[in-house]
Amino acid sequence: MGETKKQDSEPSTGKATSVVDYIVQRLADEGITDCFGVPGDYAFPVCDAVERNPNIRWVGCSNELNASYAADGYARVRGAAMLSTTYAVGELSAINGVMGAKAERSLVYHVVGMPSYQNQRVHKKMHHTFGDGVFGNFVNISAQAACVHAVIDPDNCMIEMERVISEARRNNQPAYIVVPGDYALAPFTPTEVRPVTLKSNQASLEKAVAAIAERVRDANSIVAFPAFTLTRLRLQKEARQAIEALGCPFATTTMEKCIIDESHPQFAGLYAGALSAEKTRQIVEDAELVLDLGGISLNDETTAGFSGRLDSARFVSVGLNDVRIGEQVFGNVRLADVLAALTTFKSPALPYRRTPEQA
Repeated sequence: MGETKKQDSEPSTGKATSVVDYIVQRLADEGITDCFGVPGDYAFPVCDAVERNPNIRWVGCSNELNASYAADGYARVRGAAMLSTTYAVGELSAINGVMGAKAERSLVYHVVGMPSYQNQRVHKKMHHTFGDGVFGNFVNISAQAACVHAVIDPDNCMIEMERVISEARRNNQPAYIVVPGDYALAPFTPTEVRPVTLKSNQASLEKAVAAIAERVRDANSIVAFPAFTLTRLRLQKEARQAIEALGCPFATTTMEKCIIDESHPQFAGLYAGALSAEKTRQIVEDAELVLDLGGISLNDETTAGFSGRLDSARFVSVGLNDVRIGEQVFGNVRLADVLAALTTFKSPALPYRRTPEQA
Protein backbone atom coordinates (compact mmCIF):
# COMPACT_ATOMS: atom_id res chain seq x y z
CA MET A 1 0.00 0.00 0.00
CA GLY A 2 1.12 3.52 -0.59
CA GLU A 3 2.33 5.82 2.13
CA THR A 4 -0.51 7.05 4.34
CA LYS A 5 -0.52 10.57 5.71
CA LYS A 6 -1.19 10.86 9.41
CA GLN A 7 -4.46 12.56 10.29
CA ASP A 8 -5.62 14.27 13.47
CA SER A 9 -7.69 11.21 14.35
CA GLU A 10 -4.63 8.96 14.66
CA PRO A 11 -4.12 7.80 18.24
CA SER A 12 -0.86 9.42 19.25
CA THR A 13 1.51 8.28 21.95
CA GLY A 14 0.26 9.31 25.39
CA LYS A 15 -3.20 10.35 24.13
CA ALA A 16 -6.15 8.32 25.42
CA THR A 17 -8.40 6.65 22.87
CA SER A 18 -10.72 3.66 22.77
CA VAL A 19 -9.73 0.16 21.76
CA VAL A 20 -11.99 0.13 18.70
CA ASP A 21 -10.87 3.59 17.56
CA TYR A 22 -7.29 2.36 17.76
CA ILE A 23 -8.12 -0.75 15.70
CA VAL A 24 -9.82 1.28 12.97
CA GLN A 25 -7.06 3.88 12.78
CA ARG A 26 -4.35 1.24 12.76
CA LEU A 27 -5.97 -0.33 9.70
CA ALA A 28 -6.26 3.11 8.13
CA ASP A 29 -2.50 3.42 8.65
CA GLU A 30 -2.20 0.40 6.34
CA GLY A 31 -3.69 2.47 3.54
CA ILE A 32 -7.26 1.19 3.80
CA THR A 33 -9.79 3.92 2.98
CA ASP A 34 -13.07 1.95 2.94
CA CYS A 35 -14.76 -0.53 5.26
CA PHE A 36 -17.28 -2.95 3.75
CA GLY A 37 -19.88 -4.43 6.03
CA VAL A 38 -23.35 -4.87 7.43
CA PRO A 39 -24.33 -3.24 10.76
CA GLY A 40 -25.27 -5.45 13.68
CA ASP A 41 -25.82 -4.74 17.35
CA TYR A 42 -22.63 -6.44 18.55
CA ALA A 43 -20.72 -4.64 15.78
CA PHE A 44 -22.14 -1.16 16.45
CA PRO A 45 -18.95 -0.02 18.23
CA VAL A 46 -16.96 -0.87 15.09
CA CYS A 47 -19.48 0.89 12.84
CA ASP A 48 -19.40 3.99 15.06
CA ALA A 49 -15.60 4.03 15.07
CA VAL A 50 -15.54 3.91 11.27
CA GLU A 51 -18.05 6.73 11.15
CA ARG A 52 -15.90 8.83 13.50
CA ASN A 53 -12.73 8.24 11.56
CA PRO A 54 -12.20 10.66 8.63
CA ASN A 55 -9.75 8.28 6.97
CA ILE A 56 -12.14 5.36 6.42
CA ARG A 57 -15.51 5.45 4.67
CA TRP A 58 -18.29 3.04 5.58
CA VAL A 59 -19.60 1.07 2.58
CA GLY A 60 -22.84 -0.62 3.56
CA CYS A 61 -23.64 -3.83 1.70
CA SER A 62 -26.84 -5.79 1.12
CA ASN A 63 -25.58 -8.79 3.09
CA GLU A 64 -22.41 -10.12 4.66
CA LEU A 65 -21.51 -12.43 1.77
CA ASN A 66 -21.78 -9.49 -0.60
CA ALA A 67 -19.60 -7.45 1.75
CA SER A 68 -16.91 -10.14 1.96
CA TYR A 69 -16.67 -10.44 -1.82
CA ALA A 70 -16.52 -6.65 -2.14
CA ALA A 71 -13.70 -6.54 0.40
CA ASP A 72 -11.89 -9.31 -1.45
CA GLY A 73 -12.12 -7.38 -4.72
CA TYR A 74 -10.96 -4.17 -3.05
CA ALA A 75 -7.98 -5.98 -1.53
CA ARG A 76 -6.95 -7.39 -4.90
CA VAL A 77 -6.83 -3.88 -6.32
CA ARG A 78 -5.63 -1.89 -3.31
CA GLY A 79 -3.54 -4.45 -1.43
CA ALA A 80 -5.64 -4.79 1.74
CA ALA A 81 -9.27 -4.31 2.81
CA MET A 82 -11.43 -4.04 5.92
CA LEU A 83 -14.62 -6.03 6.51
CA SER A 84 -16.95 -5.52 9.46
CA THR A 85 -19.64 -8.01 10.53
CA THR A 86 -21.46 -8.87 13.70
CA TYR A 87 -20.88 -11.91 15.88
CA ALA A 88 -22.03 -15.38 14.72
CA VAL A 89 -24.76 -14.80 12.12
CA GLY A 90 -22.83 -12.01 10.42
CA GLU A 91 -19.37 -13.53 10.38
CA LEU A 92 -20.67 -16.95 9.36
CA SER A 93 -22.58 -15.40 6.46
CA ALA A 94 -19.34 -13.79 5.29
CA ILE A 95 -17.17 -16.86 5.59
CA ASN A 96 -17.44 -18.03 1.95
CA GLY A 97 -15.98 -14.76 0.69
CA VAL A 98 -13.31 -14.62 3.38
CA MET A 99 -12.30 -18.24 2.79
CA GLY A 100 -12.03 -17.52 -0.92
CA ALA A 101 -9.74 -14.60 -0.11
CA LYS A 102 -7.57 -16.95 1.92
CA ALA A 103 -7.41 -19.48 -0.92
CA GLU A 104 -6.28 -16.84 -3.42
CA ARG A 105 -4.11 -14.77 -1.06
CA SER A 106 -6.18 -11.63 -0.74
CA LEU A 107 -5.57 -9.62 2.44
CA VAL A 108 -8.86 -8.84 4.20
CA TYR A 109 -8.98 -7.67 7.83
CA HIS A 110 -12.25 -9.12 9.15
CA VAL A 111 -13.26 -7.18 12.26
CA VAL A 112 -16.06 -8.75 14.29
CA GLY A 113 -17.87 -7.26 17.27
CA MET A 114 -18.93 -9.87 19.83
CA PRO A 115 -20.92 -9.86 23.10
CA SER A 116 -19.38 -8.04 26.02
CA TYR A 117 -16.77 -9.73 28.15
CA GLN A 118 -18.97 -9.08 31.19
CA ASN A 119 -21.78 -11.19 29.72
CA GLN A 120 -19.34 -13.82 28.52
CA ARG A 121 -17.80 -14.08 31.98
CA VAL A 122 -21.12 -14.94 33.65
CA HIS A 123 -22.21 -17.20 30.76
CA LYS A 124 -25.39 -15.32 29.95
CA LYS A 125 -27.72 -16.76 27.34
CA MET A 126 -27.41 -14.20 24.56
CA HIS A 127 -28.96 -13.97 21.11
CA HIS A 128 -26.87 -15.24 18.16
CA THR A 129 -25.54 -18.03 20.39
CA PHE A 130 -26.52 -21.65 21.08
CA GLY A 131 -27.92 -20.52 24.42
CA ASP A 132 -25.30 -22.53 26.26
CA GLY A 133 -23.28 -19.64 27.66
CA VAL A 134 -20.33 -20.53 25.44
CA PHE A 135 -19.03 -17.68 23.26
CA GLY A 136 -16.03 -19.20 21.52
CA ASN A 137 -17.88 -21.55 19.20
CA PHE A 138 -17.76 -19.23 16.20
CA VAL A 139 -14.28 -17.88 16.81
CA ASN A 140 -12.93 -21.34 16.09
CA ILE A 141 -14.86 -21.45 12.81
CA SER A 142 -14.05 -17.99 11.49
CA ALA A 143 -10.40 -18.34 12.43
CA GLN A 144 -10.13 -21.16 9.87
CA ALA A 145 -10.82 -18.62 7.13
CA ALA A 146 -7.83 -16.52 8.21
CA CYS A 147 -4.09 -16.98 8.52
CA VAL A 148 -4.06 -15.24 11.91
CA HIS A 149 -6.61 -14.16 14.51
CA ALA A 150 -6.81 -12.37 17.83
CA VAL A 151 -9.39 -11.50 20.47
CA ILE A 152 -8.60 -7.91 21.40
CA ASP A 153 -8.76 -6.35 24.85
CA PRO A 154 -7.31 -3.12 26.34
CA ASP A 155 -4.20 -4.91 27.61
CA ASN A 156 -3.18 -6.66 24.40
CA CYS A 157 -4.55 -4.20 21.83
CA MET A 158 -1.29 -2.73 20.55
CA ILE A 159 0.79 -5.91 20.65
CA GLU A 160 -1.88 -8.07 19.07
CA MET A 161 -2.69 -5.59 16.30
CA GLU A 162 0.98 -5.49 15.28
CA ARG A 163 1.21 -9.28 15.39
CA VAL A 164 -1.96 -9.70 13.34
CA ILE A 165 -1.00 -7.10 10.74
CA SER A 166 2.51 -8.48 10.38
CA GLU A 167 1.36 -12.08 9.92
CA ALA A 168 -1.43 -11.10 7.53
CA ARG A 169 1.00 -9.14 5.40
CA ARG A 170 3.58 -11.92 5.52
CA ASN A 171 1.09 -14.44 4.14
CA ASN A 172 -1.08 -11.96 2.23
CA GLN A 173 -4.19 -13.68 3.57
CA PRO A 174 -7.14 -12.61 5.75
CA ALA A 175 -6.85 -11.71 9.41
CA TYR A 176 -9.70 -12.23 11.88
CA ILE A 177 -9.97 -9.60 14.61
CA VAL A 178 -12.59 -10.08 17.36
CA VAL A 179 -13.42 -7.49 19.99
CA PRO A 180 -16.03 -7.76 22.78
CA GLY A 181 -18.38 -4.77 22.95
CA ASP A 182 -17.30 -3.48 26.37
CA TYR A 183 -13.62 -3.90 25.56
CA ALA A 184 -14.16 -2.09 22.26
CA LEU A 185 -15.29 1.03 24.11
CA ALA A 186 -12.73 0.76 26.89
CA PRO A 187 -10.23 3.63 27.02
CA PHE A 188 -6.52 3.02 26.88
CA THR A 189 -3.44 5.09 26.22
CA PRO A 190 -1.23 3.97 23.33
CA THR A 191 2.48 3.89 23.90
CA GLU A 192 5.17 3.99 21.28
CA VAL A 193 5.09 0.99 18.99
CA ARG A 194 7.26 0.19 16.01
CA PRO A 195 5.39 -1.67 13.23
CA VAL A 196 7.11 -4.83 12.06
CA THR A 197 9.07 -4.43 8.84
CA LEU A 198 9.03 -7.53 6.67
CA LYS A 199 12.43 -8.20 5.16
CA SER A 200 14.60 -11.14 4.17
CA ASN A 201 17.26 -12.66 6.34
CA GLN A 202 20.34 -11.56 4.42
CA ALA A 203 22.31 -14.77 4.88
CA SER A 204 19.36 -16.93 3.82
CA LEU A 205 18.68 -14.66 0.84
CA GLU A 206 22.27 -14.90 -0.37
CA LYS A 207 22.22 -18.70 -0.13
CA ALA A 208 18.91 -18.90 -1.98
CA VAL A 209 20.07 -16.60 -4.77
CA ALA A 210 23.33 -18.55 -5.12
CA ALA A 211 21.40 -21.83 -5.36
CA ILE A 212 19.07 -20.38 -8.00
CA ALA A 213 22.03 -18.99 -9.94
CA GLU A 214 23.62 -22.44 -9.99
CA ARG A 215 20.46 -24.04 -11.36
CA VAL A 216 20.09 -21.31 -13.97
CA ARG A 217 23.71 -21.66 -15.03
CA ASP A 218 23.43 -25.44 -15.44
CA ALA A 219 20.12 -25.43 -17.32
CA ASN A 220 20.05 -25.52 -21.11
CA SER A 221 16.40 -24.44 -21.18
CA ILE A 222 14.35 -22.39 -18.71
CA VAL A 223 10.70 -21.40 -18.53
CA ALA A 224 9.19 -19.03 -15.97
CA PHE A 225 5.74 -19.21 -14.41
CA PRO A 226 4.70 -15.82 -12.93
CA ALA A 227 2.11 -16.61 -10.24
CA PHE A 228 -1.14 -14.85 -9.36
CA THR A 229 0.37 -13.81 -6.03
CA LEU A 230 2.46 -11.22 -7.88
CA THR A 231 -0.67 -9.16 -8.46
CA ARG A 232 -1.61 -9.34 -4.76
CA LEU A 233 1.78 -7.85 -3.85
CA ARG A 234 1.87 -5.59 -6.94
CA LEU A 235 5.11 -7.14 -8.15
CA GLN A 236 4.19 -7.67 -11.82
CA LYS A 237 6.75 -5.13 -13.01
CA GLU A 238 9.52 -6.69 -10.96
CA ALA A 239 8.65 -10.16 -12.27
CA ARG A 240 8.67 -8.93 -15.86
CA GLN A 241 12.07 -7.33 -15.34
CA ALA A 242 13.44 -10.58 -13.88
CA ILE A 243 12.11 -12.60 -16.83
CA GLU A 244 13.58 -10.11 -19.27
CA ALA A 245 16.96 -10.32 -17.54
CA LEU A 246 16.88 -14.11 -17.76
CA GLY A 247 15.79 -13.96 -21.40
CA CYS A 248 13.65 -17.07 -20.96
CA PRO A 249 10.09 -17.72 -22.15
CA PHE A 250 7.26 -17.44 -19.66
CA ALA A 251 3.87 -19.15 -19.61
CA THR A 252 0.78 -18.66 -17.51
CA THR A 253 -2.10 -20.80 -16.30
CA THR A 254 -5.71 -19.63 -16.31
CA MET A 255 -5.23 -18.12 -12.85
CA GLU A 256 -2.49 -15.81 -14.16
CA LYS A 257 -3.83 -14.88 -17.58
CA CYS A 258 -2.59 -11.40 -18.58
CA ILE A 259 -0.56 -11.02 -15.38
CA ILE A 260 2.17 -9.85 -17.75
CA ASP A 261 1.21 -8.36 -21.12
CA GLU A 262 0.66 -11.26 -23.51
CA SER A 263 2.06 -9.21 -26.38
CA HIS A 264 5.45 -9.50 -24.69
CA PRO A 265 7.90 -11.23 -27.08
CA GLN A 266 8.88 -13.75 -24.39
CA PHE A 267 5.30 -14.91 -23.76
CA ALA A 268 5.07 -18.60 -24.68
CA GLY A 269 1.32 -19.04 -24.24
CA LEU A 270 -1.28 -20.36 -21.84
CA TYR A 271 -0.36 -23.65 -20.20
CA ALA A 272 -3.20 -26.03 -19.36
CA GLY A 273 -1.72 -29.51 -19.50
CA ALA A 274 -2.97 -31.55 -22.45
CA LEU A 275 -5.15 -28.64 -23.59
CA SER A 276 -2.14 -26.40 -24.20
CA ALA A 277 -0.96 -25.44 -27.66
CA GLU A 278 1.67 -27.96 -28.68
CA LYS A 279 4.48 -25.41 -28.83
CA THR A 280 3.61 -24.05 -25.38
CA ARG A 281 3.45 -27.54 -23.94
CA GLN A 282 6.86 -28.39 -25.35
CA ILE A 283 8.43 -25.23 -23.94
CA VAL A 284 7.01 -25.86 -20.48
CA GLU A 285 7.28 -29.62 -20.14
CA ASP A 286 10.67 -30.00 -21.86
CA ALA A 287 12.36 -27.18 -19.90
CA GLU A 288 15.24 -28.31 -17.73
CA LEU A 289 14.36 -25.62 -15.21
CA VAL A 290 10.89 -24.34 -14.32
CA LEU A 291 11.12 -21.09 -12.40
CA ASP A 292 7.98 -20.61 -10.28
CA LEU A 293 7.75 -16.93 -9.36
CA GLY A 294 5.29 -16.51 -6.50
CA GLY A 295 3.86 -19.99 -5.99
CA ILE A 296 1.70 -21.12 -8.91
CA SER A 297 -1.29 -23.33 -8.17
CA LEU A 298 -1.04 -26.40 -10.39
CA ASN A 299 -4.43 -27.77 -9.42
CA ASP A 300 -6.88 -29.94 -11.34
CA GLU A 301 -8.39 -26.95 -13.16
CA THR A 302 -5.20 -25.15 -14.19
CA THR A 303 -3.66 -28.42 -15.45
CA ALA A 304 -6.82 -29.78 -17.14
CA GLY A 305 -7.24 -32.64 -14.73
CA PHE A 306 -3.53 -33.07 -13.95
CA SER A 307 -2.93 -33.91 -17.61
CA GLY A 308 0.45 -32.19 -17.78
CA ARG A 309 3.87 -33.80 -17.62
CA LEU A 310 5.64 -31.65 -15.07
CA ASP A 311 8.59 -33.02 -13.11
CA SER A 312 8.70 -31.38 -9.68
CA ALA A 313 12.46 -32.02 -9.55
CA ARG A 314 12.90 -29.38 -12.25
CA PHE A 315 11.14 -26.68 -10.23
CA VAL A 316 12.65 -23.75 -8.40
CA SER A 317 9.77 -22.25 -6.43
CA VAL A 318 10.08 -18.72 -5.11
CA GLY A 319 7.26 -18.27 -2.60
CA LEU A 320 6.17 -15.24 -0.64
CA ASN A 321 8.50 -16.09 2.24
CA ASP A 322 10.80 -18.88 1.13
CA VAL A 323 12.59 -20.52 -1.79
CA ARG A 324 12.29 -24.26 -2.44
CA ILE A 325 14.71 -26.17 -4.65
CA GLY A 326 14.14 -29.91 -4.45
CA GLU A 327 14.57 -30.88 -0.81
CA GLN A 328 16.23 -27.56 0.07
CA VAL A 329 14.17 -24.81 1.67
CA PHE A 330 15.56 -21.35 2.27
CA GLY A 331 13.29 -19.69 4.84
CA ASN A 332 12.72 -16.05 5.73
CA VAL A 333 13.28 -14.92 2.15
CA ARG A 334 10.89 -12.38 0.63
CA LEU A 335 9.65 -12.68 -2.94
CA ALA A 336 10.43 -9.05 -3.81
CA ASP A 337 14.07 -9.46 -2.78
CA VAL A 338 14.53 -12.58 -4.90
CA LEU A 339 12.97 -10.88 -7.93
CA ALA A 340 15.36 -7.97 -7.48
CA ALA A 341 18.29 -10.39 -7.40
CA LEU A 342 17.09 -12.17 -10.54
CA THR A 343 17.22 -8.93 -12.50
CA THR A 344 21.00 -8.96 -12.05
CA PHE A 345 21.36 -12.35 -13.75
CA LYS A 346 22.86 -12.23 -17.23
CA SER A 347 20.61 -13.01 -20.18
CA PRO A 348 21.41 -16.02 -22.38
CA ALA A 349 23.20 -15.24 -25.63
CA LEU A 350 20.04 -15.89 -27.61
CA PRO A 351 17.02 -14.89 -25.49
CA TYR A 352 13.70 -16.47 -26.32
CA ARG A 353 11.42 -14.67 -28.76
CA ARG A 354 8.15 -16.13 -29.93
CA THR A 355 7.69 -16.63 -33.65
CA PRO A 356 5.12 -14.74 -35.75
CA GLU A 357 3.08 -17.96 -35.91
CA GLN A 358 2.75 -17.92 -32.10
CA ALA A 359 1.66 -14.27 -31.92
